[in-house]
Amino acid sequence: MSKSDELSAVEGIKTRSRQLRGTIAEGLTDQITGAISDDDTQLIKFHGSYQQDDRDLRAERREQKLEPAWQFMVRARIPGGLCTPAQWLAFDNIAHEYANGTLRLTTRQTFQLHGILKRDLKPTIAAINRALLDTLAACGDVNRNVMSTTLPASRAVHAEALDLARRISAHLLPKSGAYHEIWLDGAKLVDTAEVDEPVYGSTYLPRKFKIGLAVPPDNDVDVYSQDLGFIAVLDEGRITGYHVVVGGGMGVTHGDLATWPRVADGLGVCTPEHAVTVAEAVVTTQRDHGDRTNRKHARLKYTVDDMGLDAFRAEVERRAGIRFTPAPPIHFNDNGDRPQGWHQDDEGYWHYMLYAPSGRIRDDGPWQALSGLRAIAASGEAQFRLTANQNVLLSDISAADKAAVDALLRAHGLITTVSPVRHLALACVGLPTCALAMAESERYAPEFLGKVEALLDEHGLAGTPINLRITGCPNGCARPFLAEIALVGKAPGRYNLYLGGARDGSRLTVPFRDNITEAEILAELTTVFAAYAAGRNAGESLGDFVRRAGIVADIHTGQQFAGEVRRLTTAG
Repeated sequence: MSKSDELSAVEGIKTRSRQLRGTIAEGLTDQITGAISDDDTQLIKFHGSYQQDDRDLRAERREQKLEPAWQFMVRARIPGGLCTPAQWLAFDNIAHEYANGTLRLTTRQTFQLHGILKRDLKPTIAAINRALLDTLAACGDVNRNVMSTTLPASRAVHAEALDLARRISAHLLPKSGAYHEIWLDGAKLVDTAEVDEPVYGSTYLPRKFKIGLAVPPDNDVDVYSQDLGFIAVLDEGRITGYHVVVGGGMGVTHGDLATWPRVADGLGVCTPEHAVTVAEAVVTTQRDHGDRTNRKHARLKYTVDDMGLDAFRAEVERRAGIRFTPAPPIHFNDNGDRPQGWHQDDEGYWHYMLYAPSGRIRDDGPWQALSGLRAIAASGEAQFRLTANQNVLLSDISAADKAAVDALLRAHGLITTVSPVRHLALACVGLPTCALAMAESERYAPEFLGKVEALLDEHGLAGTPINLRITGCPNGCARPFLAEIALVGKAPGRYNLYLGGARDGSRLTVPFRDNITEAEILAELTTVFAAYAAGRNAGESLGDFVRRAGIVADIHTGQQFAGEVRRLTTAG
């Protein structure tokens, strides 16, 4: 814990908010500005929205003595990422009517809509609710969208995992009536103090909280990056329990060596019947023991480190009224999606994994994803599963409908071949809308991936699966610190380069070079790829090779990660 007894400013905002109401409703009607108040910009996150501006226009508008080009991003809550055809069509319509005409798939299996003006914010959220989805708790200091694997090899097992994701999400929702009052014209409560928040209390959590469910051998949800993860324990094709892991988290702060990424540690196995109770126990332990004085030290990963894993486990067991049992060995193949193309599950249904570059769904030349997926949704012949790797799985397609879906995919240029490194890549939104971005990410990824593909081809490595991730800042939205190769924005055109994560997402990457340009990055990768091509063992991943070969240190903890950062910056 921080030695200061003074609570962070955001804690005061939450305390004064009247259970997340603030003055949001009044601010929406203020036509003098396209923004809302500073306090309300914090509170609106709990309702699923961020206030942003178009940074490409900042200088021009400043010269014209205009306020920034304020706009809002809206994020939906879709536990497990399963979206019906009607819901897909609804988001398509909302994107055209109120947003920038594109859909953005996030790394947490949901939609983001960008470019929404303040006057359209309430109609946007109301329209999402009419589609039987919502944006409540999609952001803010609460549990956010609960993830679940989207690779249904066994339909029964994956349906059970999805059901648990939905039940946990519902159980951990804020109980305040503010959301319905502000966005849906719900009846105002006479005395807001009468509304009980049994999980969150009056000030909610110290920071955001993330939960994911994985079904081995697929770790597509990056379960070790989660504050709380549930890994299915399988016995003869059924889930007999969940191995509970805690304390994962990606965000760091450049230059602050007291911050680090962390992979989750195991508490042990609970029964399926106790999973929701365990989830609440972990959340309330974080509520009561997390650091509310320093938001950079407020995630669950620091609480686990501060308390110690054994003490944290004992507290969760006490609150949940259970005892964890030892976990069996866990094996994951990788933390990516299945290759682009057709796949079949154990009951004969077909699924098509559609690659979506950086998760952006738009019509772009011959690649007509927006129109094609609209046509498929209108046909009603497929469900839509948003993946944690920013792709779309068209699922639950009967054998009789497969040919029709395939024809629509082909007619819209969506039957394509992409390299494994491109298919596995992730990129956050970055510029121009993210206020935290220090460098380009989504807009830069296609160009950079092309150069990486060329280097791989030069060294005889074309077709090699390598997990590469790009973020515009170190907050880690695209989970860069678990990648085999990661670029993390440091300044315009400059990135920190990391190497050596595990293909299954179970190990941190290692700081390799600090604050370098694209030319320097490509020069380093040229050397690394040459060594990998010459010295790799059969089946050895790039992440494993660079550690074995001594190209990077063999680190395992967040503190060791911070030590490598210190070494690099001191040497520089």
